[in-house]
Amino acid sequence: MPTLYALKPAFQAKLRPLADRLAVAGVTANQITLLAAALSVATGILVAALAGHRAVFLLMPVVLFARMALNAIDGMLAREHGQASKLGMYLNELCDVVSDLALILAFAVIFPAWGVVAFAIAAIVVEFTGVLGIAAGTGRNYGGPFGKSDRALALGIIAFLIACGLWIAAIAAFVFPAMATLSLVTAINRIRSGLNGSDD
Repeated sequence: MPTLYALKPAFQAKLRPLADRLAVAGVTANQITLLAAALSVATGILVAALAGHRAVFLLMPVVLFARMALNAIDGMLAREHGQASKLGMYLNELCDVVSDLALILAFAVIFPAWGVVAFAIAAIVVEFTGVLGIAAGTGRNYGGPFGKSDRALALGIIAFLIACGLWIAAIAAFVFPAMATLSLVTAINRIRSGLNGSDD
């Protein structure tokens, strides 16, 4: 199903000159992966701690975009500069999950916690089903409709609306459960793709 992940090649093309310069400077893919995770965890903690100050939520869309950029860069460093490794594979997948949890759970301070936690769990399931595509022989699956890039966009929009005082409180109880549901649909689609021998 359609997903923002389809835009990744164009996004990577914009970032490739930066990735090339980082490679020349000796920066490794694993360092970028760990940086993205550290940035995400720090942002999640900061936003949760200062949630009473609406403006702090402006950090979310900025960091979510930076995380997507860093994720694209670490992939290019690994694939295009001979830095791919088994350690890098583990770090990439585990750091993605840690980053997701940190950024998603920060919203539990202002939204019903059960819905936020449900979405966080569903996000982990989505990534797990994507990784299982490798074991199924179809490759890492990034299919939608609500993969990592789509989650990032949704969280960024929500955070921006909160920061600007435009959030509609009446729908707060439904937003994260709805995203959890979309995530489960995504997981099911990825499982079906694996069973059918497709990676999209």
